[in-house]
Formats: sequence, structure tokens, C-alpha cells
Amino acid sequence: MWVSGNDLIVATDYVYQQFHDCQDANYLLSPEAITDVITLNATLTRQLVPLTACRDRVIRVIRGSDVDIEVELPGIPSVMRLSGNTGGAHGNEICYGTIDGHLGLMQINTDSPPRHGWELGNSARHGGVTALSFHDVVGDGTLDLLVGRDDGGVQVFGFDDNEEPVLRYEHMLPESVTAIGGGRVLNPNYDEVVATTYAGWVLGLTTEQLQKQVSDGGEATFSEEAKDKIVSLRQEIGVLQGRIQSERDKYQEASFDSPMPSPMRSFSVNDKFFLNQEDASYTLSLEVQMAIDNVLLQSDVPVDLLDVDKNSAVVSFSVCDHEKDGNFLLATHRCQANTTRLELKVRSIEGQYGTLRAYITPRIQPKVCVVKEFFIKPLSLHVRVHSKDMVGPKNRLQLTGKYSLTEVHSWIGYCLPDIPERPPNSEKVCLSFKSTFMKTNLECQYESGKAVFLSENISTISIIKDVITKEATKRNITLNMTYDLEEQTIPYVLNQIHPKLDAQILLAKRVQLIEPLKELEAQESGRDFLSEEYNDILEHAEEIQLEFKKQPCHLERLYGMITDLYIDIHKFRGNNVKNRIPKLIEILDNYDLQLLINFFES
Repeated sequence: MWVSGNDLIVATDYVYQQFHDCQDANYLLSPEAITDVITLNATLTRQLVPLTACRDRVIRVIRGSDVDIEVELPGIPSVMRLSGNTGGAHGNEICYGTIDGHLGLMQINTDSPPRHGWELGNSARHGGVTALSFHDVVGDGTLDLLVGRDDGGVQVFGFDDNEEPVLRYEHMLPESVTAIGGGRVLNPNYDEVVATTYAGWVLGLTTEQLQKQVSDGGEATFSEEAKDKIVSLRQEIGVLQGRIQSERDKYQEASFDSPMPSPMRSFSVNDKFFLNQEDASYTLSLEVQMAIDNVLLQSDVPVDLLDVDKNSAVVSFSVCDHEKDGNFLLATHRCQANTTRLELKVRSIEGQYGTLRAYITPRIQPKVCVVKEFFIKPLSLHVRVHSKDMVGPKNRLQLTGKYSLTEVHSWIGYCLPDIPERPPNSEKVCLSFKSTFMKTNLECQYESGKAVFLSENISTISIIKDVITKEATKRNITLNMTYDLEEQTIPYVLNQIHPKLDAQILLAKRVQLIEPLKELEAQESGRDFLSEEYNDILEHAEEIQLEFKKQPCHLERLYGMITDLYIDIHKFRGNNVKNRIPKLIEILDNYDLQLLINFFES
């Protein structure tokens, strides 16, 4: 919701509506889900220019009841704010944040193309942006950018001489930030950053020096008034804690003595499940307004559970037998006391699709559990893009049959992420995607009765063919399939995998050498006789082991991708090559890129 003068702008998931003087003025059914809404500074621009941020990585400029301009972004926008609270000198500058933690500045022009300003990536893996504001916290006469994130991060950015943002202050809160602002609240002489959190807390970060600096051997002295205040606060906290424990005991006694079942206490879970483009993994964020006791992860599809530095929970794994219980993963996270937010990371395997379930149990009595389900799609590591990067040879798959645009749109939405629920209002649709892991491209062109898929990766084409054919069979729809495979795409894909595979093989070899080198160092009482390479391994042993631990089964997954590519190529040719897989594994164990390309081309 946004208010500009006599105009009220409201939006739901897909509906945009404008009210002028409490009267319905304009209405728009958005082609994509809306995440935020704002207007430019009507006083400076001399017109009302509404903007909607949408999940397809686009900010749309609305004119009346139509979309006037579409501006592409590097990520899914989660929040927008007028730059400097007024939109800059001309009222047309906005600052935006994305769900994967990126920040940016943009200038919206209604009579010329929009201009992108500065952009800040998220190499430090901060949480997604949930709140933005501007306030002069530093006191240098320039408004600072205040940022709140869903991992509890609060950041203050100043601006240098080139008007580029520079991080000045940073603080971590235990809960996700829902709103942020600046001002003078408790002390009229010092600026503060005020934030609200998901659990309902209102917190302030002040520029006032609250801690007394004491020289060595000195003692900090407090006035009698301050001492009395501290004692009074401690006594008040003790009384409140006693009351809480007393009420808990009464509730427990009533629950056991009463013949009636205890009432189930409901609670909400703030959950997010999104793809990180930097490392091709999914982040699962779970937050509750009370302390979490444990979280059980269950998956009926193969996934790798990755280490997260922010995660302090104790993890235990249960043995899974997929043929008997249908599970590939059962992992229990036991949280520390007062933990209200848990962040996990998983990496899926393309071609394998199913459901990941999270069972969240808070520290309340009686025990209650909420289940959250997240569907892992067949091409889960692809992200939607707006530019077409395929300029070289590509493989082509065409599916024709008696199906509607809505049906083929639903099939593609079943295969790929970031697809809107409803098909666009056009006879022909073209969507582009990029693999975050392989860096290959995919283009989907479809209409009623015809769908064409283009990609450099034959495995991507094979997955689409298998999944759509299966979905069409469920609806008794016959598909006619034609395909055209380009041999030149095979070495291209292998070259895309080569840097990752080469790095993982080297990492695995270095990890295997650490223990023998340590034994040799202990026996010889030194390591001066070792080569420079071996000395480097010993010096960075902890870093090497930590990097290897963060990416379990990564080398195995790369082997699997190359094996699947080889099988998919020959599946299209009508050949069964399972008897040649051991030879392929042997080549990978003694990896050489040219030998691998020769094996594929033989």
C-alpha cells in the first residue's frame, strides 16, 4: 500500500488498484505476482507515476490501467523506496532491494528509457532485503541508506564523493527485520535507527556513547540514581520471570488433571525458499514468533544439505531406505535456546523432482508441529532471465498436439521456477532461462498446439521431453515430437563443466594429502624438506577441509551430470550405452578434458 496526496495505491498478489479521493480510479490485473508498490514524487514529477515490483525480476511503470514501461532487475525485487525519501532532485529516483540481498538505484523516466545507477551485489551472503529507509545517522548532512534484512541484519550505508554507497555500520538482530527508520526517539541530541522485527519487537540502535571507557586499573563509577535504576530493573525482571513460570506450572497441572484434551495452540511460520544464483543452491528460511525446539527435514528427492555459518543447530541424520520408506533425506535440527529463526541450504539435482518437507516444532506445551512443503522442480537450478544469450549452436525440441496455451503453460510451470500461475495475454509466449550451475541457456517458445525448446545442453532438453510427455499422458493428450541435436554443443557443455570439475578434483586430492603430510611432518620433526606445493597444503589445511566440508558430494554430482549427459545424447540416438559407463568413470578418475571430449565424440 502507498499513499501519495489524495491517491491511495493498493495491491494484492496480482491485482493493482488506485483510488483517488476514495473513488476507484484505475485497475490492473498484473501478469506477475506483485511484491511491492510505490509512486514517484508527484510534487516534483508533476504527475502520478505508480510502480509495481513483480516476481519476474521486473519493475513495471503503470499509466492509468495499463503497463507503460518494464524495467529489468538482477533479482526478484522485494521492496522499493524513494531515494533520499523524496526521489532525488527530480523525484524520479528509487532504491530497491531483492530477495537475494542485492541493492540498487534506478532513475525512472516516462519520456525516455530508465537509467540504472549503482548496484550492490551480495558476495557476503547477507539475507534478503525486507526494509529500506533514508536518514542522516552519521550527522554529516547527507542522508544515509538504512537497510533491514530477513536474517536480522541492520546496515547503514553512507555515500562517497561519487555517490556510491559505502557500508558504515552493521548490526545483527536475532530476528528478521520487518520495518526500519531513523530519527531521534529516546534522546533529542542523538540520532537512532529504529527497527521492528517479525516477533513484534521494536529495537533502537543509537549513536550515543552508552559504554564508559575505563583506563587500565580504573573502575567505572555510577551515580546513586543509576544504581537504584539497575537494581529496580533487575527486581522487576525477576518478578516477571516468576509470574511466567507460575502460569506455566498452572497450565501444566490443568492439562494433566483435566479429562478434556489440551487446546492446540496455533502459530504462524514465516518461510522462504529461493534459489541463490551465486552458488546454485536453495536457501530455506524458517522463522517463528517463539523459540524453535527442532526442525525435521524430509525429502523424497535426492538433495545435498549444505553447511550454513549462521546455523548453530545440532544436526543428526537418520538412515533412509528409499525403496521402503520413499525418503532420500531425514535430518533433525535441534536448535539452541531462544532460537526463533533457522536458515538451511540445500542443493538439488536437475532431473530429480519431488517434495521437501519441513516439520517445525516450537518450545511450547502441549507440543505442536507445523508442516511446510516445498516442491523441487525438474529444472530447479534454472533462473528466469530477460536477455537471450544463445548465439551459437543449440539443440531443438518441438512438441505438437491438441492442447491449449493454458495446458502447455502449466506443463512448463511444472518444470521450471519463476513461471506465473496464469499464462500471459498473448497468442505466443517466449520465456528465457539460464542455468545457475552450468551457465547454459534455455528458451521456451509456445502457443496453442505447439511448443519449441532450445538449449545448448542436451540433458535439459531430455528432462523437458520426459516431464512434459509424462504430464500429457496423464491427461490423455498425444504429443508429436521432433528434435534436432547439434554435435557442436557437446564440447561446449563439457567446457562449461570443466572449471568446476577440475577445481573439485584438485580439492579432493589436496584433502587426501593432508593426513599423510601431517604424519610425515611429525616423523621428520619439520617440513623444510617438503616442496612448496605440499607446504602450502599444510599451511592452509583447515581452510581446505572447511571448503570441502561445505560442498559434500559435489564431485559426485559433477560425475553424475556428465554421465547423464552421455546417456541422454545416446538416448536420443536410440543407443543403450550403460555398458560404456565404467569406461567413462575411468576417464573422469584420470581426468583430461580432451580425452573426455574424444570419448563423447567416439
